[in-house]
Amino acid sequence: MEYLIIAIIMVMVIILMKFVFDINLKKIKQICKNEKLDELTKKYPENIEICKWFLKKLNNENVKIEENTSKQSCLYIAITNKILIANIKDTYTRIQTIAHECLHSIQEKRMLKFNFVFSNIYLLYFCIISIMAILKVATNSWMILLNILIIFSVIYLVVRIYLENDAMIKAKYLAKEYMEEIQISSKEEIEKIISEYEKINLYGIKGTNYYLFSSTCTKIIIFSLICFIRIVAF
Repeated sequence: MEYLIIAIIMVMVIILMKFVFDINLKKIKQICKNEKLDELTKKYPENIEICKWFLKKLNNENVKIEENTSKQSCLYIAITNKILIANIKDTYTRIQTIAHECLHSIQEKRMLKFNFVFSNIYLLYFCIISIMAILKVATNSWMILLNILIIFSVIYLVVRIYLENDAMIKAKYLAKEYMEEIQISSKEEIEKIISEYEKINLYGIKGTNYYLFSSTCTKIIIFSLICFIRIVAF
């Protein structure tokens, strides 16, 4: 019964946090769609050139850059020291998005590598204990395994949220510095773009934090429900 109680509590926490963080995906999508600003940023160089400028400014030019138009999200991979640029050529958000990934590349390497390795260990651990519960292996240890999962979730959240928030907060300033130095847009145009970036960050930071939190809670819910079903049904 305790597994069901834990699952219910976690569901209630997710709902509560959605209310507290005021998550509105439609609002974020609306802000990201701005045809006038899209046209303004089309005048800027290709994504790879923008990325190179940021890396040079950050004194970190040894990072590999790869553009993959089949992908929808950009990513910095710490283990290979590579930035993957997705299909974001036609959106005004691309400048801040690329700045975000470049900022990841200068974060503390030990923390970046830990995040990469631990994230995979965390996911693997969740898969293994879920399979153990499904197969009804080591039933007396399920609560211990659940407690370890919760501890892993907290560690994952603390590190990941720090890395993401740090990059998101700084990206706007780096993007503004780039646009002011390149001098393709007028001051008024730059202010309009930056103003929208601020709106995106207002909702984006809360949204990212909520997504990371809810994804870890969901793992706890899934494992708890598997344990409950296996105990009740068999």
